[in-house]
Amino acid sequence: MKNKINPTLSDIEISGIRQFFNMISKYDDVVSLTIGQPDFASPSHVKAAAIDALHNDRTTYTHNAGIIELRKAISDYVKDRFNLNYAPEDEIIVTVGASQAIDITLRTIIEPGDEVILPGPVYPGYEPLIKLAGATVKYVDTREHQFKLSAELIEQAITDKTKCVIMPYPSNPTGVSLTNEELQDISEVLLNNQIFLIADEIYSELVYDTPHTSIASIEEVRDHVIVINGVSKSHSMTGYRIGYLLAPDWLAKQILKVHQYNVSCAASPSQYAALEAIQNGRSDPETMKKSYAERRKYVMERLDQMGLDYVVPDGAFYIFPQFPDQSRSTFDAAVDLVENGGIALVPGSAFSTYGEGYVRLSYAYSLDTLKEGLDRLEEYLSRSSL
Repeated sequence: MKNKINPTLSDIEISGIRQFFNMISKYDDVVSLTIGQPDFASPSHVKAAAIDALHNDRTTYTHNAGIIELRKAISDYVKDRFNLNYAPEDEIIVTVGASQAIDITLRTIIEPGDEVILPGPVYPGYEPLIKLAGATVKYVDTREHQFKLSAELIEQAITDKTKCVIMPYPSNPTGVSLTNEELQDISEVLLNNQIFLIADEIYSELVYDTPHTSIASIEEVRDHVIVINGVSKSHSMTGYRIGYLLAPDWLAKQILKVHQYNVSCAASPSQYAALEAIQNGRSDPETMKKSYAERRKYVMERLDQMGLDYVVPDGAFYIFPQFPDQSRSTFDAAVDLVENGGIALVPGSAFSTYGEGYVRLSYAYSLDTLKEGLDRLEEYLSRSSL
């Protein structure tokens, strides 16, 4: 019966991040700086809202798009925070995390034979969803452009088969974001070529020097853009699995069909927790962001001392330094770093071939953990004379 399985799956592997994380779990005394999991507890008032929902039997199916109170709260939030105008009744869908939002969007707009443009290096969760939707991935090499997906690079990659661009910013794994001017230039490319753009803005609350700008705030391009966001990173609510997407009504109507038959609705207790987070927890991300900013500063200072090259991350909680040992694959180097250095960093090859030669360090860990891990990295590099 094995030959009866969807053949597309034979080309799809478990995420390289998870593969590496699972592999190193067998080692003792390893400082892991691998996973993008906030190390903060969910805010107390958010947990109380989830418990209250359970006690009050708010455990039934909801509207497919999510409870209207949550959609209204999202509408108010994105208006106040990012100058976005989306109607709660028919332009906002609450999803099972941002990943499901991306999946159902792709399955709505993609037809077999389409091409989707991705920046490389990039989070590995996009390519499998693109392939499962029947499209082909077209990577754009951003390494010589400060890891930024520019209008010029998109223009060069467009063919008559291009249906969509996926643009995560701030980026995982690089932490790099985009300026207003760069977004304006990209919007012109979308308009001139009549293609969609999925803007994955899940790290929009975790920016450090310049406020986040959503490309959907450019009114002329609104019909081309689907915004993906959620509360996982902003409020340390990864396990609640609440994301949301914003799209013009005519498109959201079609996406909702896929969503309905995919999951019916997001879990109702989690929706009430997210309602509390968005309505009454707007300041919650600030506390976390201050800690991340302090950690970012510390990590950059240590990497500078070690002489490692990197692009300064604008947001998220990742930094993507070039690994000095270029004589072997970064995966092999990362394994050796675990075995002989006692520290785990994600090999850049987990983020497409364009990540080869780099490693991802997550600073979603305490300063004590970061210090121990970076001490070990410095000692390893010193011994190796790289």
